[in-house]
Amino acid sequence: MEYIRARREVRHALVISDPRPVENVTNVWLSAGQAANIGIFLILFGAFLYISRAILLPILAASIVALTLAPLVKAAKRRGIPPWLTGLVIVALGLGALSLAATMLAGPVSEWIGRAPEIGSTIKDKLAVLDRPIAALRELQTTLFGNDSDSVNVKPPASSFVLPMVAFITPAAGELLLFFGTLLFFLIGQIELRTSLVALFGNRDAKLRFLKIMRDIERNLAGYLTVVTIINTALGTIVAVGAWLIGYPNPVIFGILAALLNYVPYVGPGIMVIVLFGVGLVSFPSISHAAIAPIGFIVLTTTEGHLVTPTIVGRRLTLNPLLVLLALAFWTWMWGPFGAFLAVPLSIIGLVVFNHLFPAEEVNLPD
Repeated sequence: MEYIRARREVRHALVISDPRPVENVTNVWLSAGQAANIGIFLILFGAFLYISRAILLPILAASIVALTLAPLVKAAKRRGIPPWLTGLVIVALGLGALSLAATMLAGPVSEWIGRAPEIGSTIKDKLAVLDRPIAALRELQTTLFGNDSDSVNVKPPASSFVLPMVAFITPAAGELLLFFGTLLFFLIGQIELRTSLVALFGNRDAKLRFLKIMRDIERNLAGYLTVVTIINTALGTIVAVGAWLIGYPNPVIFGILAALLNYVPYVGPGIMVIVLFGVGLVSFPSISHAAIAPIGFIVLTTTEGHLVTPTIVGRRLTLNPLLVLLALAFWTWMWGPFGAFLAVPLSIIGLVVFNHLFPAEEVNLPD
């Protein structure tokens, strides 16, 4: 018996390779204290980002757009065009594009909101085939967690959708005004602002490092977003033509929506698939017909994401998918849908700064 017990203890023992005591326990506590300080700073900084979202989000978005357009402003200045004129033209074009998009979307969105009860009834009839699986899941939920008899399903009146929309649009108008104002003054005075920031550094190496970081941020942002914009424009055109051929109403709207949502990796195309399938259920007689556009869009975005964009952008500007996913999750959780649009540009800025401060050392492996 003792032999069997000893064999069992050996079999379940932990495998420890060459254990050695630490040389100094004080160093361990110092490292733990430094990690705690960093953790407290990150928590407080995250709380600051969340609380000041209404101010930071438009200012940061305008700064990123201005950094992206900085090479254009510099090129115009070299040709004798003052930065204030270039900034005014860019802001005017942005306001014009926003007004045009709002005008195009106003009619279809109003029509779909007016037909909301009819659309809900149509989708429910089309998805009646899923009633049995849903009923089985509800029965399983009731068996596992019980039935909440106190809850009463009350259908919200149609007017309840108005107040949330007004509550969303009212602060959004102020943030939009802050965005364009910051963008204009950033485009006009970014050269002077950079000169002032350089003067804050004490030695020549720090000044050169700052200038190199800013130059690389501008180049990488401009290169990445320019190429991605061209690809998304082509994608939106293909989606609009495909929606028109399949028979969707307002195909241009779907093209614009696909181009905009494709700036948000993973989440944007997923939302577009749901939109195409939902509108297809209302517009077409069968589920198979409604599934044509979503399946085609999945094939199109998969080809674009795994073949076209990496080939055109190249390895230098290709981001790690895990990094993109984590950044997307964090900024969406922190700042909502607009944070999702800023996730990739912020990741590019962070990677440029990190690579300048902590450059990777090339390791020559033996043959």
